[in-house]
Parts: sequence; C-alpha cells; structure tokens
Amino acid sequence: MSRFVIAAFKPKPGMQDSLLAVVEKHWRVLQAQGLVTDRPRYAMQAADGTIVEVFEWRSADAVEQAHRNPAVLALWAEFEAACEYVPVSALAEAQHPFSEFQALPF
Repeated sequence: MSRFVIAAFKPKPGMQDSLLAVVEKHWRVLQAQGLVTDRPRYAMQAADGTIVEVFEWRSADAVEQAHRNPAVLALWAEFEAACEYVPVSALAEAQHPFSEFQALPF
C-alpha cells in the first residue's frame, strides 16, 4: 500500500538556491528509481524559507529500498549539505487549521 509523506527542509545559511535545486530534482530521481507513484508531488515554501514537499511512496518497501539505492543516497547527501530536516509542526504555518504556503514553480 502506498504511503504519503510530508517533508520539511530548512535551508542552511546561504544554501537556499542549492536546496531549491535538489528539491526540484528529488521527485524525478525517486520516480526514475520506481519508488514513488504517478501522483504529482507538491512543493511549497514557508515564510521562513523552509521547503515543504508532499509526495507518495509506492509502498513501505519502496521506502526501505530508497535507503539502499545509490542514486537516492547521493541525492540525500545533497540534501544534508543544503538543509536540516525539521518537523512540519515546527513551521509557523502549521499552527493554523488551514496552513498556507507559497507555491514553488516546479
């Protein structure tokens, strides 16, 4: 059974552009590796610059496979250089019943 994920990536100082670039290609890499469904992903930005991404893993097994996949691991290394992972609940927008974010162009 598929699994939706909501991920939040807070850019490290001076790494906003690098983070945008890696988020832009994230879903394409996961899709090329057969790890996500065909549903579109959504990427948005919080007021503090944190990028929120919503996508659907093909299955719980696909999540496990990602942790052993060289292409995904290389991409995740780019994420780690550009950001820190934060819980969505840490965002000011998440404190409202209807959280609003700025749409990203990809």
